[in-house]
Amino acid sequence: MASALPPLHGVRVVEVGNFMAVPFCGMQLADLGAEVVKVENPSGGDLTRAAGPFLGGESSNFIRLNRNKRSLALDLKAPEGKALFRRLAASADVVIENLRPGTMDGLGLGYGVLSAESPRLIYLAATGFGNDGPYADLAGLDIIAQAMSGLMSITGEQGAPPVKVGVPIADLTCALYATIAVLAALRARDRDGHGQFIDVSLLESAVSLAVWEAGRYFATGEIPKPSGSAHQAIAPYQAVRSADGWFTFGANTQAHWLRCCAVFGLDELTHDERFSANERRLENRDALIAAIEAVTTREPSAYWTERLGAAGLPCGPIHTFDRVFNDPHLNARNFFVDAPHPTLGAVRQVGSPMRFSATPARIERAGPLLGGDSAEVLRGIGVSDEELDGLFRDGVAVQA
Repeated sequence: MASALPPLHGVRVVEVGNFMAVPFCGMQLADLGAEVVKVENPSGGDLTRAAGPFLGGESSNFIRLNRNKRSLALDLKAPEGKALFRRLAASADVVIENLRPGTMDGLGLGYGVLSAESPRLIYLAATGFGNDGPYADLAGLDIIAQAMSGLMSITGEQGAPPVKVGVPIADLTCALYATIAVLAALRARDRDGHGQFIDVSLLESAVSLAVWEAGRYFATGEIPKPSGSAHQAIAPYQAVRSADGWFTFGANTQAHWLRCCAVFGLDELTHDERFSANERRLENRDALIAAIEAVTTREPSAYWTERLGAAGLPCGPIHTFDRVFNDPHLNARNFFVDAPHPTLGAVRQVGSPMRFSATPARIERAGPLLGGDSAEVLRGIGVSDEELDGLFRDGVAVQA
């Protein structure tokens, strides 16, 4: 029987985040039930608020990336703002931020100061390159991490200009590692009684994805190269042409290889020494795919995915996002949900892929207005209405 309370109910997180990495981490924690207070600069807030497209003056990206959060617009450069932030952090379990290394320390709001006042505090800093090392002071962006991690060197086709992964994979992976780290630190605090500092970076998060590449390089010294949609260690396992476009399939076991030959009517390939085992198929992949596409280009993609699927083989069409966001399977699983916004009404959201049988994740509201919760959050840490009037009058805090 499902519980009314999500897994992180009762955990308070203070987020000082811009763009993607920490806001996406904060969104995961909020979906899991944590109370996430997003502290923003009163002059514009999270820089994602300025990224279009816009709906009624609000960034469509921001209101989805920052769902389930409350916004406190607070000037962290003002003495009163610093004092209020320290009070807020003292009431929190976790602080997460992705400012340049040293920025929070320079404001007098770094881990050393905050943990001295609250030893149980967990403090996570997400940066481009980490908090130490030769690259620590370099500006970090997703594309820089993709380039320096090696990911761009293996993405795309050989001989073509470099391309990045279509989504900001370094940012998103860093955010997911940050989420895992926060959850682990909460567990360790339950056990040991004290908080800790967590350092995650875009570069190391991106390099950590090079599982197949590390296996090949450390074993053979071979430098991995781009191979389009093809798998690094399995063949056939890629997109192939059809009569009306492309489809994907993978023969990741010898049994699958024999079965796909039967579907394609290419039984003669099973007796060809060039394709007798996976390593041989990798060595002769160009010839292998040419032989397969000589057949697959005779019929449309739907014809082949139906037959491959009926034979129990992994396969699928290549969907554009208009198809994805209206996919009947995802709709049947209620993956897309509406969340209320104070000025826009119901806002469509991509759901959480974490499905719990007893403590479900939640999507209760779209991203907040800038400073939309300032008064409520500040009252919650003991600020009087008279003090609030002064803070709003002086611009230290802003209420939407």
